[in-house]
Amino acid sequence: MASRQTRDDGFDARLAAVPRSPGVYVMRDGRGKVLYVGKSVSLRNRLRTYFGNPRKLHGKTRDLVKRIRDFEYIVVESEREALLLENSLIKEHMPRYNAHLKDDKTYPYIKVDLTDDYPRIYFTRRHHNDGARYFGPYASARSVRRTLDLLKKLFPYRTCTKAINGRDERPCLEYYIKRCVAPCTGQADRDEYGAVVQQVISFLEGDTDTVVRQLQADMTTAAAELEFERAAALRDRLNAMKIVYEDQKVVGIGREDFDVVAVAQGQNDCMVDVFFVRQGNMVGRDHYIMGGTWDDSDGHVIAKFIEQFYLMSNPHLPRRILTHAEVEDADILQELLSEKRGTQFEIAMPRRGPKRKLVKMAQQNAEQGLRQLKIKWQSNSDLMANAVDELQDALSLPTRPERIECYDISHIQGTSTVASMSVFINGSPDTSQYRKFRIKTVEGNDDFASMREVLTRRFKRLIGDSRTDGRPGDDDADGETPPKRDESFGATPDLVLIDGGKGQLSAALETMLHLGALDIPIASIAKKEEELFTPDSSESIRLDRSSPALFLLQQARDEAHRFAITYHRKARTSTSLKSTLDLVPGIGPSRKRALIRRFGSVKAVREATELELASTPGMTSRLASKVKEYL
Repeated sequence: MASRQTRDDGFDARLAAVPRSPGVYVMRDGRGKVLYVGKSVSLRNRLRTYFGNPRKLHGKTRDLVKRIRDFEYIVVESEREALLLENSLIKEHMPRYNAHLKDDKTYPYIKVDLTDDYPRIYFTRRHHNDGARYFGPYASARSVRRTLDLLKKLFPYRTCTKAINGRDERPCLEYYIKRCVAPCTGQADRDEYGAVVQQVISFLEGDTDTVVRQLQADMTTAAAELEFERAAALRDRLNAMKIVYEDQKVVGIGREDFDVVAVAQGQNDCMVDVFFVRQGNMVGRDHYIMGGTWDDSDGHVIAKFIEQFYLMSNPHLPRRILTHAEVEDADILQELLSEKRGTQFEIAMPRRGPKRKLVKMAQQNAEQGLRQLKIKWQSNSDLMANAVDELQDALSLPTRPERIECYDISHIQGTSTVASMSVFINGSPDTSQYRKFRIKTVEGNDDFASMREVLTRRFKRLIGDSRTDGRPGDDDADGETPPKRDESFGATPDLVLIDGGKGQLSAALETMLHLGALDIPIASIAKKEEELFTPDSSESIRLDRSSPALFLLQQARDEAHRFAITYHRKARTSTSLKSTLDLVPGIGPSRKRALIRRFGSVKAVREATELELASTPGMTSRLASKVKEYL
């Protein structure tokens, strides 16, 4: 059963006609394009959440509802059927508001063609139920070719496409360099060649032990039969296999089969890293990009990845998947994947031990992969130029924002407050012009006052007032040295970006007006909804989540935050290293050393009696009393 109702037709009043049955719903924009596909055990209840009070909606859902002009729904028998149908529709339409694997239809495989008497092993992008063995899918053609290169070094299977009859006059070069057993000339019969192919399959399945034992047995047999050249070739393969085996082995997990899935969230896309572990050996690792993930939890993203990668694509399933987050719909996914595998399948989240360490390692790899993706994006000069142009239009700036300065405040409960300034030139970070500030005039947790101090100290220099509260480039100094010329502080920004919402923008604008810096554009970016605020508009500005301009602002904000956090840790560490003995009046370096030398630690000094303290060289009864009072 399916139904379709339009916003223009007043569908809000007819939501009561939607059944409380499980099913799938499809949201469309005014042009009929699919925006989002979802599922629910109760269609009526779920749809009402979209078209009820808009104040209860957040992030991606609020943005989605603004664009909906049409919806339809399909009733199914069970939640399980709803999951399968939802996944099929996501794969078909790739809606922008759904988490989806990018280009998942073209993922490559390694194919072992077992229908041939002398099977070939090769790259393919098509998977059929044709009696062949498929391994994958891999994230890229490069991943497949890297694996095939390794296989060819370890196993002498054929790569030619000729028909094999064993009657060729001479073998090709592959035979002479020990890369093929030459079934074309009869050097290896069907069974001997088939043993090589079986070793390849065992290796791809992660059963390296079996391959090693087989090679050892063949080498021993060849040596016993005085076939020393063949024995030497088998020895070389065995040594190469052992090196690979040691590199693959994961300590402490036994001989298990499982995959490790971890996700690192970006702004609109995310990186999913997968470790493939077979028989206790890590036989491969790949990463995949999922789009439409902004505002989604890690558990939701991983669930969608499992649906699209394992349920709909991957022909080979391990016994379990390990991950770092509670996966949505885990029970249904386990049931469906158990049916596909033919035996019990499990999704688990290890809490401790070697498997937990492996999951954390996958997370770190995903984060590194995401970071490299951002760097690659930033290095695209044409894309960054488009981002700068788009940003000028979006914020109605008088000039191209070729120089963007972003400011951030960092502290913990008002202590060791610091600030940072990141600088982006033509869309790329210029770390040589980053600056840091130690907040000097603000006590406690007051981000607005701290931002006023930072902007005052930065822009006084620019407008020619040499009376500054600190020296640029080393703003954590005492501020007594006369300021010197600073390249970064001498440049005029085309846009000042504040990390925060309307309140932070108002405080910054007040400071700029007070300094007379009226011609410098200013804006703020609020992280929760990624809204932009400008002085000229009472409404926030929302850029498309895939917008290069938004990505540029997010990068400037993230860099300022990273730089501030790094400096704050340094400042906090410096403060924490001060001994509490330094706070006691009359206790200088000499007496402090004498106390520590005698008692060994500040804790031992605190537990000592006044008499014991007073008997320490250089101490008096009065000072001992002071120490007890302070400690």
